[in-house]
Amino acid sequence: MNGIDFTFCELRERIVVNICDGKQLGRLVDICIHCTGKVIGIIAPGDARFLRNLKSSENIFIPWENILRIGDDVILVDLQACSNAIRPT
Repeated sequence: MNGIDFTFCELRERIVVNICDGKQLGRLVDICIHCTGKVIGIIAPGDARFLRNLKSSENIFIPWENILRIGDDVILVDLQACSNAIRPT
């Protein structure tokens, strides 16, 4: 990313936005970390319109490589690029 460190508390205040359609998915729910300490992805609230077969209350996993930018207020993600990797949590 950009070499700046963030705490989980700082990240959970940011809104996750899908750049494919500009829709806000909501605030970051959780972060997935491998046992080696490497961040492998984030968990965001599900979007029933994007994921037609899921309920809106289910969360989605977004792989780290599909996070495009972490800004002051938002986390930009590309859900189209990871549509095969998205899974309910």
